[in-house]
Amino acid sequence: MTIGEKPSIRAAACEELSFGLSAGGFRIQAKSILPPGTSLTGTGPTLVFLHEGLGSITQWRGFPMALASASGLPALVYDRVGHGKSQARTAPLPPSYLETEAWERLPEVLAACGVQSPLLVGHSDGATIALLYGARFPAGTVAVIAEAPHVYVEPAALQGIWRTLRAYEITPLRERLRAHHGDRVDALFHAWSQVWLSPEFRDWSMTGHLPALTCPLLAIQGEEDEYATPDQLRAVLQGAAGVAQGLLLPACAHVPHFQARDQVLEAMARFIRQVLADWGGHR
Repeated sequence: MTIGEKPSIRAAACEELSFGLSAGGFRIQAKSILPPGTSLTGTGPTLVFLHEGLGSITQWRGFPMALASASGLPALVYDRVGHGKSQARTAPLPPSYLETEAWERLPEVLAACGVQSPLLVGHSDGATIALLYGARFPAGTVAVIAEAPHVYVEPAALQGIWRTLRAYEITPLRERLRAHHGDRVDALFHAWSQVWLSPEFRDWSMTGHLPALTCPLLAIQGEEDEYATPDQLRAVLQGAAGVAQGLLLPACAHVPHFQARDQVLEAMARFIRQVLADWGGHR
């Protein structure tokens, strides 16, 4: 791990540090958020934030800091390959890209950072990755918070992606994304949209893995999610084998941690307190 690309700063009683690491032969950009007395390499739970399909560290804005402050837990946020300031992607996304991120790349990132007990907080693609990881590594997953997850391909998702593709062509969306991803923005956007719209991806589903998810789960979705119907939330809650809580938010679309920030932050913090109380007194 190479630390020190930016000096430490203090905000909201947390220490924040950006650093680079190598995982699976790729250069990854990451950030730690440490409340007083905590460390990524401790044995206690660590929040691990997993961004959306077009996301990055910076697109979370201040939400990871707010949740780390509210929960008192250290947090790790990172850019997946091809996103933000991580290494550029040189090949198209395969239909198995979510499984690869969950079962190969995420374990490599956690190992590089010394995170032993991840409490995963994922949004959209990141929520799916969190669910897949928790199902594959149940003993090593403290809990999963899945915000706007997709566990199979439904028409609403494809319609939403077609709308986003059109917006990328005719609205300022491309320039807004460029502010986070730089000159790689076109490669990132087209890799994401093309794999989702490809015939090979139409039958993709991870619902068969959900019965292996035994850790505590909080699943959150907006009623007006432009990429999904509430059937996604129901599939997650019905499929998971562990104790699962669901939150369906009215008047909320695909990004609940912005569109219903206070409610989502409170729900996540309350869920984490419950998890910690049952975790065995490690904190």
